[in-house]
Amino acid sequence: MFSGIAKRYDLLNHLLSLNIDKGWRRKVSGELRDILDREDTIVLDVACGTGDLSIELGRDARARIIGSDFCRPMLTVAQSKPSGGSAPIPYVEGDALGLPFADGSFDAVTIAFGLRNLASVSDGLAELMRILKPGGRLAVLEFSAPVVPGFGKLFNFYFSHILPRIGGAVSGSRGAYEYLPDSVSKFPDQKRLAAMMGSTGFASVKFQNLTGGIAALHVGTKP
Repeated sequence: MFSGIAKRYDLLNHLLSLNIDKGWRRKVSGELRDILDREDTIVLDVACGTGDLSIELGRDARARIIGSDFCRPMLTVAQSKPSGGSAPIPYVEGDALGLPFADGSFDAVTIAFGLRNLASVSDGLAELMRILKPGGRLAVLEFSAPVVPGFGKLFNFYFSHILPRIGGAVSGSRGAYEYLPDSVSKFPDQKRLAAMMGSTGFASVKFQNLTGGIAALHVGTKP
C-alpha cells in the first residue's frame, strides 16, 4: 500500500492538511532542540517515510540524523531530497518492530504518523525504548482525538468521506486513504497513549494537542 502511493505521498500530505503538517513537524524538532543542538548526539527518525521529519530534524542541527523505514520506495523518495542540513542523512531500511540497531544507540528517537501502522503499538514502544540510551527521549507525533467541541464531528466527516475521495483521485489508491481514517479510529487517544508509554517504562511522559487535537505530540524519557 505504501509503495503504491510513495510518489504522491508528499503532495497529498500537504494538500490534505493544508500544509499544517509542516508546522507539526517543526513542533517535534522544537521539543528535541537541546539534543539536536549537540554535535555528540545521534537521532533516529523511525517510519520516516519520504524523509520530511528527518529533514526537519536535520535543519540547523549539530546532531547526526538517521532515517529508517520498511518501505523501500518511500526511502527512494527520501534519498532524492536535499538533506536540509550540512550533513547528508543516511536512510536505513528496517522494520520498526525489529530495528537493525543495538540497544542504547540513540539520544532521541522520533516516529511521526507511523506508530498506529504497527501490528502492535505496545511492542513498537518497547522496541523504541530498547534502542534509546538511558536519558534518551522519544517523540511520537500521531493523529489523535479532536478536543474542541463541535470540531470533532466536522473533522471526522472530512476525514472519513472527503479525504479518501481526494486521496484516491490523486494517488490512484482510494484504499490507502480509506485505511487512514480507519487506522486512526482504532488508535489510542491522547491519554491512553500516554498511559501506554508509562506502562512501557517511559518517564516524564507528556503530550500537547496540535490543531485542536487533530494530532498530538507525546514525549517521554527512558530512565
